[in-house]
Amino acid sequence: MSTARTVLVIGGGAAGNAVTVLLRRAGLRVELVEAKDDWNATAGSGITLQGNALRVLRALGVWERVAQAGFAFDSAGLTAPDGTVLHVARDLRTGGDDLPATVGIERPRLQRILIDAVRASGADVRLGTRAEALEQDGDGVRVRFGDGTEGRYDLVIASDGLGSATRAAIGITDKPEPTGMAVWRVAAPRPAGVVRTDLAYGGPAYIAGYCPTGDTTLYAYVAEDSRDRASIPPETYADEMRRLASAYGGHWTEIVPHITDPAKVNYTWFDRLLVEGSWHRGRVVLAGDAAHCCPPTLAQGAAMSLEDALVLAELLTGADEWDDALLRAYYERRVPRVRAVVEASVLLGRWQLDGVRDADVPGLMGRTMSLLREEP
Repeated sequence: MSTARTVLVIGGGAAGNAVTVLLRRAGLRVELVEAKDDWNATAGSGITLQGNALRVLRALGVWERVAQAGFAFDSAGLTAPDGTVLHVARDLRTGGDDLPATVGIERPRLQRILIDAVRASGADVRLGTRAEALEQDGDGVRVRFGDGTEGRYDLVIASDGLGSATRAAIGITDKPEPTGMAVWRVAAPRPAGVVRTDLAYGGPAYIAGYCPTGDTTLYAYVAEDSRDRASIPPETYADEMRRLASAYGGHWTEIVPHITDPAKVNYTWFDRLLVEGSWHRGRVVLAGDAAHCCPPTLAQGAAMSLEDALVLAELLTGADEWDDALLRAYYERRVPRVRAVVEASVLLGRWQLDGVRDADVPGLMGRTMSLLREEP
């Protein structure tokens, strides 16, 4: 395959950064454009990465840095709202026996690790830049950018997130749908006794949990009914989260006093998206949240995005022709796995939100996690 082929990656999140590194490793010319001037290097609180995500990060060559920056563990606890531990389960190592089941990490630290990998790959990076118009022909795509410049590429990978403008621009009308739940998140100091994720179902929130993200840090979250964001003044975010979290015992009594800065509290709706039929139009293909997203109930959002990047890069670097059949094969390989994750994540949320009790939720979760142990 000719190394003269050029790829434009739109969006520098997990999928975009990962596919850039992998394509550059194969010798392709890659340009990454990201709308945010700071490359989203400071946004977010924490993220839970299960083994199948760690497997991709190892393929990217960043696993050692992630392991050093995060907090690894192999179990999850179920607690009562008062903090009483009801059950501790050993998690399945979905990335293989040589990787931990889970790593918690501060999201900005993960993003900086991926940014460093993109920079080291030699990719051309343009920040504060949007792709505003795309014109396709049989051989490639001409793209006009917000700064008035233009470029021509053999392929465009749209990894520009849940609200992807590229998805709409190529005629895919699917949009994310709210599930009815929302989550408050905050980073906080880690009490010494927090060595895994613990989840409480019940109390004033549907779910109250925390995940260690380093030697001295964790992120905590509480999920409730979604509310109109406009009805919640941003300066009250800490008060709102603290009100919900104060009803929980155990380690929450050490976490709650640190929920004081509204600027550090994040409020996000749970959304569902799965683009059906194909993830491409011509020479423009979707990856990551632009193609699918799920509620964080299974902690698989970033993992699915990273797997997209791995599979797409594998197909592109192993083919002589970048044609419709190849991009169709990418969709057909990914969609069964992604659909299983999206459906299981949504059902687990509905189990709480609607009181759905006729589904075998533990069984579904077990089957889904076993599926994730397989190569993507």
